[in-house]
Amino acid sequence: MEQLRQKLQRIDGKGYKAYKDIQGTYKGEGFLLHIDHVQGDPFAAPSRIRVEIPKETARHREDWYRPESRRVAFEDFLAREAAGIIRAHYAGKRGTGNSGLIFIDAPGQEILPRTAVKVTHQKIEFRLSVGLPAEGRKILGRQAAQILCDEVPRLINKAVLHFDRARLLEHLKLTDRQEAIRQYLEKHGYIGFVANGSILPRESGISNRPLKGGQVIPFQAPPSLEIEIPVPHSQPIRGMAVPRGVSLVVGGGYHGKSTLLRAIERGVYNHIAGDGREYVITDRTAYKIRAEDGRRVEKVNISPFIENLPFGKDTVRFSTEDASGSTSQAANIMECLEVGCRVLLIDEDTSATNFMIRDARMQELVGKEKEPITPFIDKVRQLYEDYKVSTVLVIGGSGDYFDVADTVIMMNEYRPVDVTEKARQISQSIKHKRTAEGGEKFGEVTRRVIQPQGFHAFLGKKEKIDTKGSSTIIYGPNKVDLSFVEQLIDPSQTRAVAYMMKYISGKLVNGTDPLPVIIDRLYREIEEKGLEVISPFFGKHPGDLALPRKFELAAAINRLRTLQVK
Repeated sequence: MEQLRQKLQRIDGKGYKAYKDIQGTYKGEGFLLHIDHVQGDPFAAPSRIRVEIPKETARHREDWYRPESRRVAFEDFLAREAAGIIRAHYAGKRGTGNSGLIFIDAPGQEILPRTAVKVTHQKIEFRLSVGLPAEGRKILGRQAAQILCDEVPRLINKAVLHFDRARLLEHLKLTDRQEAIRQYLEKHGYIGFVANGSILPRESGISNRPLKGGQVIPFQAPPSLEIEIPVPHSQPIRGMAVPRGVSLVVGGGYHGKSTLLRAIERGVYNHIAGDGREYVITDRTAYKIRAEDGRRVEKVNISPFIENLPFGKDTVRFSTEDASGSTSQAANIMECLEVGCRVLLIDEDTSATNFMIRDARMQELVGKEKEPITPFIDKVRQLYEDYKVSTVLVIGGSGDYFDVADTVIMMNEYRPVDVTEKARQISQSIKHKRTAEGGEKFGEVTRRVIQPQGFHAFLGKKEKIDTKGSSTIIYGPNKVDLSFVEQLIDPSQTRAVAYMMKYISGKLVNGTDPLPVIIDRLYREIEEKGLEVISPFFGKHPGDLALPRKFELAAAINRLRTLQVK
């Protein structure tokens, strides 16, 4: 470290490119500092460094990072510790551009596998970004020495050696309880769980933090749907179980229907203590479906929902550059089924009306021979019976769905009421019902084969891959719009999706294996080698990445405008 300090003092006042001389590894007291990438100018993306602390110094216990769920939680805890210390004790910009910034990919309300911290048996490694300081384009060497030789070691020392162990253990115990609930739900035939006392509303439409104040109503399960789940380190947890099958969430406007569904869709991820949804747990394969006018669709089999289009247009291998609401929603369902989704989450507010329902009067006026769309109401039951795919559906405008529902939950002033029996009685009392359409079986879920040229025909050696927030990937000259992929929740997940697409393009697509096989192969490699295997900086600072689910990766691939399948 003294050698690094001398280098920085020597280049003080020189042009910014002289910072390239400090790239390399330096030994400190109980740690190694790796300077992997030095930014080209003060306005560029900050430099990437790693701080490696051996086990002899870190003294981390094996039960803190085993099993795998605890390792993710331990790494998450350390990243939060470092982020908190940076916010509390370190100055922001000190000079031109990003000068003086110290940054770690800080977690939000969800606990995600990230590359910000890596814990192994041998070491703990922090991956940081640092804005090397300058005045204009002249190096501020002494300030850089202060950051790299003093502030960064002090930060890591606090984060690794002086954290509150009691808080860490509570963080790990929470993860143990969350995983126990997931295992219980899988074993006993449930797709979701909302614990009593959960706080589901958020601060605002742009905030992921819990709403606070006297008007917040804690969740309380209706007695008929309430179960008790034994969990480690605690008394059993009681709450509402969502059974497999077809579940409706009904009720008046502004009574909490969509709020409940949003909590369930986020329940595919674990949440931190105090979030209010830490015990809202959902089948990890649950996927939010919506209409998406204007999206591209490439050779998707939407024939279970749409066939006999005018002019003989093929719906077994349906393609369009500008999908309608109904065709996009059908494609979204078939694409997620293709990669193994077991639970669909649908809100009528973001669905195409003609895709969801065709009532008896419209059937009388427009015969089936004139209507190519088989509405979802006629397929939702078959989907469960033929493929064991459950659905949770928010519906407020059509009681016809009572005919196909297993469970009906009414939200009344944010309080759930089990109205399943009443809904069945109403259904049985209606004499003039709509006629079911679309046959007796759901239809085929087709697995498509991705062609290599669809990935890299327009991705030259100089073309960059970039992301904008959580919802946009720049893949060469193409923009992939993920605005309506609602369970992609973190910009670091989106960055990982972009790298995954590039990795698949170069190493896994062979023109013969179906998309689900390729994605499963990628996730096996990640399981074996870590998420950083997808990064072009593998073996160094891999960039700020968080693991997305395979469904969001598939969604990005399916929205690539150059995608080609056979």
